[in-house]
Order: sequence, then structure tokens, then C-alpha cells
Amino acid sequence: MRLGTPITPRDDRAWAAHPDVALEVRRLSTHYPIGPIALRAVDDVSFTLRRGRTLCIVGESGSGKGMMARSILQIVNPPGRVVSGEMLYYPRDGGPALDLARMPPGGRQIRAIRGREIAMVFHRPTTSLSPIHRIGWQIAEGLVAHGMMDRRAAMARAVDLLRQVEIPDPAGAARRYPFEFSGGMRQRAMLAMALACEPCVLIADEPTAALDVTTQAEILKLLKKLQDANGLAVLFVTHDMRVAAQIADDVAVMYRGQVVEHAAVRAVFADPQHSYTRTLLTASRKLGMAAPPARDPVVPGPVLLEVRDVMLAYPARAALFTHARPPNPALQGVSFDVMQGENFGVVGESGAGKTTLANCIVRVLRPNSGSVRYTDRAGAAHELTTLGRAGLRLVRREICMVFQDPFAALNARMTVGQCIGEPLLVNGILAGERLRARVRALLAMVGLPPDAAQRHPHAFSGGQLQRIAIARALATDPRLVILDEATSALDMTPRARILDLLLDLQPRLGLTFILMSHDLGMIRNFCDRVAVMLRGEIVEVGSAADICDRPTQPHTQRLLAAVPEADPARRTLIGTAR
Repeated sequence: MRLGTPITPRDDRAWAAHPDVALEVRRLSTHYPIGPIALRAVDDVSFTLRRGRTLCIVGESGSGKGMMARSILQIVNPPGRVVSGEMLYYPRDGGPALDLARMPPGGRQIRAIRGREIAMVFHRPTTSLSPIHRIGWQIAEGLVAHGMMDRRAAMARAVDLLRQVEIPDPAGAARRYPFEFSGGMRQRAMLAMALACEPCVLIADEPTAALDVTTQAEILKLLKKLQDANGLAVLFVTHDMRVAAQIADDVAVMYRGQVVEHAAVRAVFADPQHSYTRTLLTASRKLGMAAPPARDPVVPGPVLLEVRDVMLAYPARAALFTHARPPNPALQGVSFDVMQGENFGVVGESGAGKTTLANCIVRVLRPNSGSVRYTDRAGAAHELTTLGRAGLRLVRREICMVFQDPFAALNARMTVGQCIGEPLLVNGILAGERLRARVRALLAMVGLPPDAAQRHPHAFSGGQLQRIAIARALATDPRLVILDEATSALDMTPRARILDLLLDLQPRLGLTFILMSHDLGMIRNFCDRVAVMLRGEIVEVGSAADICDRPTQPHTQRLLAAVPEADPARRTLIGTAR
């Protein structure tokens, strides 16, 4: 179905001729009243979900895709509510269609369907799992609540489900708490919980957005395996067109609450009809492995940063409910050089030691041993591992860091102008009108209007907040900027824009970048040289072209294989598109 093609209404006689339909949404609208007006979070959306197939709902933050997914199960936070449309669920036994839109959000009918017939995997398992209940009981609870099993049988079923989602030692894992699981294991536990009651429809709301590429690939393969084994109809919500290319049978693109394009996955990628779809595809391909960087080669300058044999181990810690944790070696003999004017990438999975390394460079953490030597603008060399407080204050004017989460990095009680100007004020560099003028110039530099200085961080989108964080990092006129997963929380389009902004600012301001990331596609298109980290060690260093096209280490090859491509004809993760 292409943009503008009407969806033909279906009655129960038509359903008998189409038993593959699991869910049909017709002209669904969900509104949020704001004073005298209503925000149309979901505006006249229609689509059909078929058994055994995956429909990807794609769009950037604010497009309405997550709200549409929550509307199906009537779990929209008040004052939002479903105001019109139909959501027809066709039971597996061939009975009459059930209109979910007519069921009260807290009523018995919809509660009987949630988890039992239609299950949902949420975006952030950290906030979806109870921190005070064991994983096994959280999986078993739905079986007991729906009256399908008693507690003992439900716990046995939970262990079996943990085995199905490939968690090691499932019996032991069932007795553990969520904080004892890694991010990937928590997402696997969420899948087990969603599949406990053997639903017909699975709604997955950005289930891999916070994961590194290798864990994401494992979750996607597991989801496909479970879908084939259980005949699930999967509604997969994502902002990443590369993920949609790998797993979707059909794609619906949402923009400002509306579906602007809906077709088979190959048709959408081969011949997108809407300009917004083309924008998403351009950004995805720009940050993919297939597109070589269109940049002039960098002429290496003198060594700006020299890291030699850095080692750091987190000390043993006692725990309240578990055994004491042994010392954790986070960095093990890390060595590399960063040349002036280049973009140096550090790539690795979660837990590889990237953030710890960044914190050692800026001396938030002091290494147990090794050397971090920085050459300042005047040509003087500084050993950062032994530098005192006064020396660190001077060096940190030239070495700045942009953090992964701008929401946490910016003070919510301060205006944007105060956030950006704080480093200048604290260091006694500028004050008064000169400070305000510098803040306005920095906002203009990152493409934001001057009046943004008077607003608070909550008034901005994620991409705009990251621009503000970059402006703050540039306030003291640094030479070296460390980007710690600075775009991983963003949608593909703002991510590409942020990287373009940094590349544009680099020659004008004489900047050198260190980019920490788990995404080799982004590293390839931004960096000149790359170091690959594994468990606190650097296993491979080379030019971006050599690392991405001719890797020598198995770990690097595994990272490359896990990067999704924005091409459904080249499915490297789960197989050929249907």
C-alpha cells in the first residue's frame, strides 16, 4: 500500500477469507489536550499486521510511533486518550474481531488481552523491570495473573523461557535481580516475560536502541528465531532505517503523528515516495558501512596526546545481597597517540573500557599506572596522571568532553545560557555582557537562535540538547574534544547533522576529536584512525579504511558483521527479506 491508498474496511466474513490477519488498525487517533487545543500525537493512522510477519513502524523522536504502539494496549498516559478509530484484534481461534478502541483502559476486557494475547517489550528494560523482585517471578507473574498456571508451574515455565532466550544458567538467572544483568540480558528477560503467555502479537518498542551493535544483532536474531517458532505477528518500532532493512517484511513511516508511507520493505528502500522517507534513508546510508567518507585526507600534525601503558582496576566492593565483587581490571596496558587535527576513534562494545579511558584522559579518574602526556597550545608537555589541581584547571580549558546523555549533563535548573557560560565564569575568563555575547556566538556556531539562552534544557529536543552540550564544550576554546558516545542516543537524522556540524567546526576552530562509539559505521565516516577495544585492551589500531575494509582481528570482524546495512537485499543479520 502506497501513500494515499485507502484501507478497505473488513467485516467478519472478510476475516474468514484472510485468517493471516492478527491486528488491523483503522483511522486511529490519540490526542493530548493542551488547554483549548489538542496535540494530535497519533493522527488518522491505519495499517494491517499479519501473522508470522514483521511490520516496522519507523520515525524519529516525536513522530508518534511509540504513542501509537501504546495506544493499541490502551496504556496511554493521561491526559492522553484514544479519541477515534478502530483497533481490531482477530483471536487465534477464529472468533469475532475484538475492537480494542472500545475497551476502557482499566477495564477487565483489555487487561485480559494485555500480555495474554498482545504483549509488549518496552524501550528501557531498566525502568520496566522491578528492581526489588527476582527475574524469575517477574516472568512468572503474568502466568499467575491470567490464571494459566499456579506459582510453582509458572516458575518452572520462567526458567524454561530464560533458556529459550539463551540466558546462561537459566535456573540461577531466575533467582537474580535486574541490576545483576547486563543491558542485553535485561532485554532478553523482557522478551521472555513478553512471550510467557504465548501471545499472538508482539509489540517491540525500540528494544535495541540503547544496546551496542553486537548485542543488538544478537537480540534481533533471537527475536526472529522466536517469531518463527511461535508464529508471532511482530510490530517493531524503531528510529533506525538500518534495523528496519534487516528485520521488516513491511514498513510504515510515521511523521508528525501520521503514516506518510506504507509498503513492503524492498519497495520502500528501492523507491521511497515521500520526502521524509528519503531523508531518513539518506541519513542511514550516510552513517552506514557502504558509504565511504567524502572527506579530504588529514595531514597528520605533531603528537597532541600520548597515552602509554595505562592501567586501571576498580577496587573490590562489598554488596548487600550478593557476594563481594572482586577487583575489576577496566584498562590493561592501553597505548596510542593522537595527532593534532585528526579524528581518532575508539570503538568497542559496552564494557570495553571506552568511557573509563576518556575519564582517565581528562583525569576524572587517576590510572593505577601508565602515562597520559598532553602538549598544550604553548608547546609545553603535561603529564596528566600526576598534574595538580591548578595545572588540571588550566589543561581542562584545552581538553573538553561531550557526554552521551545531554539530559543528565546539563543542569535542569539553569538556563541554557547559564549552562554554556558556566565554564567561562568559573574559570574567570569572561563575565557580564562579554560573557553573554560569547554565549550568543556559541549558540550561533551550533545553529541555535540567540533566544535559546533564556530557555531551560527541558524545552529542547535531544538533538538540540546535544548541540548545546557541544557549545558548552567549545566555550573555553579547546584544542581536544572527547566525544563519549555523544550521538548514540539520537535519531539517525540529527546524528548525521551533529557529525556534519563537528566536521564543519573542526578546521575553523583547529579542533582534534576523540570519538568513543560502539558503531563502526559512524566511526568509519567520521574518523581518520581507529583503535578497537576489547575488555580494557586495544586489540587493533589503524586507519579507518584499513580497520573497516581489512580487519585482522576476529573481534573487529565480529563488530563489522554486526553493523546493520540500510539495504533489505543485503540482510547480514537475520536472512533474506520476504
